[in-house]
Amino acid sequence: MKKFAKMSLVAALAVAGTAASAQPLAEAIKNVDVSGTVVYRYDDRAYEDDAKGVDGAKQDLSKNNYKIGLTAKAKVNDDVTAVTRFLVASDSGSFAGLDYTDGGDQNPGVTLNNVYFSYTGIANTTVNVGKQGLTTPWTVAIDADGNEQNGTGILALTNVGPVTLAGAYFNQHNTDDSGDANFGDGSDNIITVGAMANVGPVALDAWYLDMQDQFDTFTLGAAAKFDFDAVKLSLGARHTAIDLDKDNDVFTAEDAYKNDHELTKIMLGLKAGIFSANVNYGWTDKEGGYAALDNDAKTGMQGYTVQLNGVADAQYLQVKFGAQVLPSLNLSVNYHQLDKDKNSDLGRTSDLTDKELYLQASYQMSKNFGGYIRLGQNEFEDNYTDADGDVENNDGTIGRLQVQYSF
Repeated sequence: MKKFAKMSLVAALAVAGTAASAQPLAEAIKNVDVSGTVVYRYDDRAYEDDAKGVDGAKQDLSKNNYKIGLTAKAKVNDDVTAVTRFLVASDSGSFAGLDYTDGGDQNPGVTLNNVYFSYTGIANTTVNVGKQGLTTPWTVAIDADGNEQNGTGILALTNVGPVTLAGAYFNQHNTDDSGDANFGDGSDNIITVGAMANVGPVALDAWYLDMQDQFDTFTLGAAAKFDFDAVKLSLGARHTAIDLDKDNDVFTAEDAYKNDHELTKIMLGLKAGIFSANVNYGWTDKEGGYAALDNDAKTGMQGYTVQLNGVADAQYLQVKFGAQVLPSLNLSVNYHQLDKDKNSDLGRTSDLTDKELYLQASYQMSKNFGGYIRLGQNEFEDNYTDADGDVENNDGTIGRLQVQYSF
């Protein structure tokens, strides 16, 4: 598969007119490294009486989805590598739908999601120039089964002893339509700087990002791993704050831009023999809870159908117990609970709780092929408007099948 993909890529470049620097086909293939993923997912959700959310959106779901991503790296010379990434996906870089309950198949085309040059001619330094993934804590640069945020500009990384410094500038991006919090129109300049360091078993990072006329934000994170022979322990914490600019395109209500948006989370993991346990807890500011442009980003806190990013004045608990019953089979039970406090400024007349509980079986048939099955239920409090106009709790069953091939 990999050899065929490399042959196809080289042949396509030749047809496009790159023969000006002709070389033997075998030599060209040697300089191209191809990797990628093929993912299929089926999601099914069924709610009471075909219930709709408080915003009127239909919540029942029955989707067949797929996404293909292929990254090709071609060595130009000793210091420069050309990198391209192609997607068969939706316009935002997420799943394309094969079949919907209320619609037909999609036939997405192939898009060029990344095209940049990577320069490594300076010791301990990498400089990427061109259209590339936004590698920040607020975004997801590459995702086998979700949205991908990218931008055109320059990113530099350099190692100074135990510290890695990062700096980037982008004058175009796709965060206006890719992700879960969409700001600007794609032409807002993005500037970001970061520092990462390892101090013993602890990894630290600090980042700052400014999106022109939209917001500026910072995040601080720490993570540590300890191995006590029979027991392995992991600890983590992150705090993120966003200050909105007056002319931002999302919060247009008068003085809404003045609200503070903060999300803080702590993570604890434990593994003993075949058993493992994880407990994560997060909370948001009373005025606003946006901390990530994509819920899957490091600054967010994502569950299955319940997540914390963008929910103000809330507390979020995630609990997971797992067992590696076979080298290729992992079983787990997952419980997530989102508590939203009474807040008249946010239109909440009482405390509300959303929760989900699901079982998951993950099977890794081989190193490059595996997947998982989920089955459970969730409940959204005061989310369903019945025929009489009364707001009721909304209970549903949730399930998913996912298969992934990597090459």
